[in-house]
Amino acid sequence: MKQIKSEQEYREQIKQDELTVGVFTTTWCPDCKRLDMFIGEITDEHQDKQWFTIDRDDFPEISEEQSVMGIPSLLIFKNGEKLAHLHSANAKTPEAIREFLGNL
Repeated sequence: MKQIKSEQEYREQIKQDELTVGVFTTTWCPDCKRLDMFIGEITDEHQDKQWFTIDRDDFPEISEEQSVMGIPSLLIFKNGEKLAHLHSANAKTPEAIREFLGNL
């Protein structure tokens, strides 16, 4: 999964003409560590989507702009528009994330 290192890189990533999944996390978050244990399987199952991860603490302006209050959060973008947002309370199990992606 691509790690976003600049705001410009983020902007280019979300402008893609295909579904792009942004995973907002931080280094200190226990639920993010749990997500790390199974997110690889999910990205393998959804190779039709572009995936990136972004550290909420490194990019607080982007997180605020996208209403990312809790982490981890998964956001779906296409052509620069946010289509869906799986908030942190619902992003803690593989089943919840699979259901979210299945409803796109």
